[in-house]
Amino acid sequence: MTKFPGFPSEALTFLAALRKHNSRPWFQARKETYERAIKAPMIELILSISQAFRDFAPEMVADPGVSFYRIYRDTRFSKDKSPYKTQAAAVFPVRGLPKNSGPGLYFHVSPDEVLIGGGIYMPEAALLRAVRRRIAELPEEFFSILRDPPFRRTFGDLEGETLQSTPKGFPPDHVAAAYLRYKQFLFGKVYPPQFAASPRLLPAMVRCFETAMPLIRFLKEASLHADSGTARPFLQKR
Repeated sequence: MTKFPGFPSEALTFLAALRKHNSRPWFQARKETYERAIKAPMIELILSISQAFRDFAPEMVADPGVSFYRIYRDTRFSKDKSPYKTQAAAVFPVRGLPKNSGPGLYFHVSPDEVLIGGGIYMPEAALLRAVRRRIAELPEEFFSILRDPPFRRTFGDLEGETLQSTPKGFPPDHVAAAYLRYKQFLFGKVYPPQFAASPRLLPAMVRCFETAMPLIRFLKEASLHADSGTARPFLQKR
């Protein structure tokens, strides 16, 4: 594994100050600091993750042009008109699947925390149906992933918004009914923000991502069945 020394300490200082002074004049006057303390190390980290993926997750994408989230906020439909995000983030999608709606791995650093995790954040309707269908048809496989000790120790249970009742088309007494109500399928491990400056960050990300891959692959199979046409039972392909 390549070595990544961690983000420079001024990265957290910059993000904390940006939270207080979230304006274009303030940012433009300090853009060089952003480029040096946040963007450049993030690109280095993404490239290091790309090398690590070769050993345990070759289907995952770690490319600066894809993975690195721009710091500029899209404020068109938001009441909050702050122009900049106050966290630096990267996403690692499955090759060939949508970056923001399909399954993927995720990292961010903010003044409050370091988060390493993933899942499906904003599934479109077809993908959400496919994930629920896969859980309903393969509950034992799904539970074995969530109950695997390394996953449980690292991430705990799934998180995300849920429905108040079981969605239409699934029996309310299904063994996985609680998970069929999920509208998002998220998991994550939180570290203190100072962890971003540690050389232990990269090894921790690799361990977390490797632990998460069985679930990512389970969700990936659902993504391959996500379409607007007739549902195809997952059991047919086994």
